[in-house]
Amino acid sequence: MAKKTDKPKYKEAIEELNLIVEKLKQDDVSVDTLVEDVKRAQELLAFCKEILRKTDEELEKIVE
Repeated sequence: MAKKTDKPKYKEAIEELNLIVEKLKQDDVSVDTLVEDVKRAQELLAFCKEILRKTDEELEKIVE
């Protein structure tokens, strides 16, 4: 898994997002890390959206 400061690959980002979701589902979620986890999830989601957007643009170029 990539470090939090490294730019992950799409698959790694999805895996990390899944880990964060599972962590947040637990009853003993730490309020101290909750904000950090949510911020990281937002970063990962933005990264994944950008990858998907770029991929879509590239596919559109190929199809045209």
